[in-house]
Amino acid sequence: MSVVSNVKWVAVSQAARIFSQLANIFVLARILPPSDYGLMAMATIVTNLALLIRDQGTSAAIIQKEGLEHSTINTVFWFNILVGFMIAVIIMVSSPLIASYFKHAELITILVVLALVFPISSSSISHQALLERESKFRKLAFIELVASIVAMVIAVIAALNGAGVYSLVLQAILMALISSTLIWVNSDWRPKGKPTVVELKAILPFTGHMTAFQLITYFFRNADSMIVGRLLGVVSLGVYSMAYRVMLLPVQNITWAASRALFPVMSRQQNALDEMGRLYLQTLGFISFLTAPLMAGIFSVREVFVEVAFGQQWLQVAGVLAWLTSVGFMQSISSTTGTVFMAQGKTRLLMWVSLFNAGLHLCAFWIGANQGVDGVAEWYFYASFISGILSLKIAGKLVNCSGLQMLDACLRPVAISIVMCAVVRAVYWHTLGLWWNNVAALIGLTMLGMTIYFAAYYLFLRETFNSYLSKLLKNKAA
Repeated sequence: MSVVSNVKWVAVSQAARIFSQLANIFVLARILPPSDYGLMAMATIVTNLALLIRDQGTSAAIIQKEGLEHSTINTVFWFNILVGFMIAVIIMVSSPLIASYFKHAELITILVVLALVFPISSSSISHQALLERESKFRKLAFIELVASIVAMVIAVIAALNGAGVYSLVLQAILMALISSTLIWVNSDWRPKGKPTVVELKAILPFTGHMTAFQLITYFFRNADSMIVGRLLGVVSLGVYSMAYRVMLLPVQNITWAASRALFPVMSRQQNALDEMGRLYLQTLGFISFLTAPLMAGIFSVREVFVEVAFGQQWLQVAGVLAWLTSVGFMQSISSTTGTVFMAQGKTRLLMWVSLFNAGLHLCAFWIGANQGVDGVAEWYFYASFISGILSLKIAGKLVNCSGLQMLDACLRPVAISIVMCAVVRAVYWHTLGLWWNNVAALIGLTMLGMTIYFAAYYLFLRETFNSYLSKLLKNKAA
């Protein structure tokens, strides 16, 4: 069981997610107006909360627990089924109140339909956790690939036929239904026997603090949308949510993939701190190697990127991206800390750290909202920088990593990315109006940035570059 092998297959599943996200960005964004994305963003505030609490941290407990019995899994399975149905009912009953808060009656129907996702997805939580515990990421990659592509294609067809915001709703339901069905088919475990209170109590110390952490994390990750939607309106929220989607690309598709692959490996080595520290530093370095140039590149060509990717109606997104690209990089690094806390069983400490971060972000969003949607993004950056440094410092102590070691792991790709960004930005401003069209400009500037970044890495950090390249090639051959 190796991190490299896990990452390979998690990356495949993430490629499917990226494909689905890019379809939303490049296809659906041209069909649907910002107001539809604003409505879906409002509904997502509610569904994100439900997604975080639906398993009460039980899937992480299944992966982390050293000795695992069938009775424990069985209890977790029925507990998740119960919670899934309860969440669906709560969302349906509270939908009028939520619609009243955001002042959009159409949210009632959207939320009632989206509530179906939770009893469906809850039925496969235990099965997926077991597959991840056993590092069967190849099976999971296939499942997520199929579910993402099928759901995306049907959503686009629905949008082209006038389904509007409900094409996004349909996509979410299909993703849950297809993935849950395929996870059941590919898992050998089946529920048998009755759940027991004793087994549930045995994992509550882990899951209780984990659930609190998830609730707190949800709050500060969605407080910006709540504030923007309430104070600045549905169109501003649509603009902000589109920029937020771009910002989340490295967090959801690189950091999440690495953390997901790292968690079961670190959990099996929770008593070998030096080895955990070595793995963690390698993970930080590799994530920085990928996310630093990605976010710097988007920052440097944000105006032409928005016009090509989304169209003229989304031009305001460029101003928000000026701040959120930096947030995206910072979160791609700091989001890995949760894996360290969970692998060490330190979910209580994780809860308290996230509580401080939530308060910090909430204050920042309120201050930023007075300056418009760009102000929210600006103050989001300030809060993310402070909270990220704090989280990394505490997590590093748990695995015997100093601040200097973590800085060293990330500094070189960041420095090269800054230089790349400065050059590409200068070329962009000096060649305005000289390109054949915006697509040519985006392609040309992107190729220039990639050439500068990889050439600089190869020239000045050849050993590190060759190390990453050999791992990728070895992984591909395997």
